[in-house]
Amino acid sequence: MASPTPTDSNSVQPLKQTPLFDLCVALKARMTAFSGWEMPVQFAGISQEHQAVRQRAGMFDISHMGKFQLQGVDVIQQLQRLVPSNLDRLEAGQAQYTVLLNSQAGIVDDLIVYYQGTTATGEQRVFLIVNAATTEKDKTWLLSHLDTGAIAFEDLSPTKVLIAIQGPTAVKTLQAFVKEDLTAIKRYCHLEGTVLGQPGFLARTGYTGEDGFEVMLDPEVGRELWRSLVDAGVVPCGLGARDTLRLEAAMALYGQDIDETTTPLEAGLGWLVHLDEKGDFIGRSVLEQQKQEGVSRRLVGLQMQGRNIARHDYPVLHTGAIVGVVTSGTLAPTVGQPIALGYVPTDLSKPGQALEVEIRGKTYPATVVKRPFYKSPPVA
Repeated sequence: MASPTPTDSNSVQPLKQTPLFDLCVALKARMTAFSGWEMPVQFAGISQEHQAVRQRAGMFDISHMGKFQLQGVDVIQQLQRLVPSNLDRLEAGQAQYTVLLNSQAGIVDDLIVYYQGTTATGEQRVFLIVNAATTEKDKTWLLSHLDTGAIAFEDLSPTKVLIAIQGPTAVKTLQAFVKEDLTAIKRYCHLEGTVLGQPGFLARTGYTGEDGFEVMLDPEVGRELWRSLVDAGVVPCGLGARDTLRLEAAMALYGQDIDETTTPLEAGLGWLVHLDEKGDFIGRSVLEQQKQEGVSRRLVGLQMQGRNIARHDYPVLHTGAIVGVVTSGTLAPTVGQPIALGYVPTDLSKPGQALEVEIRGKTYPATVVKRPFYKSPPVA
């Protein structure tokens, strides 16, 4: 049972709690410290929650994530200098997954940029969702690189509930509580709509490899939606299932698979790098060099034999020598086998390459495989 004022192992500060905390506790969630927050790691069980998302619908309290609202005449152009993706592609109601880069093209964070369009006075409105662990770092980074005299920056992180509803029946189930037609919203699009009669932000995005929505609301409306979804049969899910789901879909976890020492080209995120479509941005020269010369290492998918699970930081070997490191690993419920992500030299990164992983002093066979490990059926 959690103490009244739980503390993170790395801090004396009490852990923060989302507006849905007590509702999760009432559903007998097992809570854990995560990025300064007290969050549910599981409810009924990781495997059951994982399969509920793959087969029906599950929901996650992701209110701990960073939420920034930007408004100004040239918000998109200013953000263009901070990311490798061409944000000029975006039309109102569209979103772009991308990364903030440092001068060495290392990933400061990954985030989603939601372009909301322009106001009557010609100001652009942009919403950013960033990782919980990096919210303050990202806020500092953005404020130090944006013209805050021309852009209004609002941190909505502590004032909004964010719920992810994911799975094959997620859209149909959520529709009962939303005025607008959700089927008209395409993948990686969004709108400001009406949820339970109140204003809400709805985005057809997620971190599970399944279809679904992420919904941002005022706290009381968010609490009401959470209760309504429980009553509708949506399965509450914790961080455990969120991790196994995203890993099957080969989605990177910041701080493990990507960080300030990895570039998007090394991490298999080359599709975010639009060198031919935009001008200068932080880290561009490094990416141009890597594009020309090739990268020395790549993030690959690994499939283990038997039931041996490769975990974060386990060494990857080839012919007896350590050549890389595992960044994430689990026994994948849908795939039915142990899978992992890890960095290895480029010449050992092709699918079918035989490698080994050291687990508790012994080495076990692993094979490089194509990513993702699991792909959901196309949305009808």
